[in-house]
Amino acid sequence: MGVSTSSPEKGISVVTVDFPPVNALPVRGWFDLADAVRAAGRDPGIRCVVLTAEGRGFNAGVDIKEMQRAAESTGDTGGHHTLIGANRGCFEAFAAVYECEVPVVAAVRGFCLGGGIGLVGNADAIVASEDATFGLPELDRGALGAATHLARLVPQHLMRALYFTSRTATAAELHAHGSVWKVVPREELRAAALELAREIAAKDGQLIRLAKAAINGIDPVDVRRSYRFEQGFTFEANLSGVADRVRDTFGKAGKIEKEGAEE
Repeated sequence: MGVSTSSPEKGISVVTVDFPPVNALPVRGWFDLADAVRAAGRDPGIRCVVLTAEGRGFNAGVDIKEMQRAAESTGDTGGHHTLIGANRGCFEAFAAVYECEVPVVAAVRGFCLGGGIGLVGNADAIVASEDATFGLPELDRGALGAATHLARLVPQHLMRALYFTSRTATAAELHAHGSVWKVVPREELRAAALELAREIAAKDGQLIRLAKAAINGIDPVDVRRSYRFEQGFTFEANLSGVADRVRDTFGKAGKIEKEGAEE
């Protein structure tokens, strides 16, 4: 359980997330993920990183239960401390994917929610299984954020509709918008991701790193600053009490569990 790194083929590093039951990451998990991706990118022998996950789905976002436990045991101060940790952890993990010195291929199966959108939105390419779904149920969780990254996956008006309704989009829909490279049966996901990573890793190692830096440099949106701006509203929602009011209903109606969030 946790974050692990392997190198199944020359030039390719696979970073795997495994936090049962649904890969809702605790604060420490986000920082561990950031460290693993950055370390893989720094390795001069690596030319492509594949980001994947074990279990039911790719990522269910932040571990809300961790925040609730902290608030119950130590009061608002503990809850705010955990929220700050989660904010910083997500910021570091998303930035690590974006700033990785080599291209990052996200291999997504099942649900990709909340913080998962931050990861894949900052990846360089996405391969998804047929059952993959993508969304930001943040308003149902008393949170905000990662619209920056959803906007990299779908057109602006669709991003807003998905964000305000907490609905999800399928892998096929994202493929139609051009943000998902390939959609395959779940059992073929790893092979498809490695196939793309292998093609990237066949390029000259120094040149692929220069290409990654050059492409990041011409991005029209500064994803770090944009996401940090969103995070300020997340904390405001918590200070005002509205986040707790919404978060206290988390999971009780059953609709979030249908999306694959933590039970």
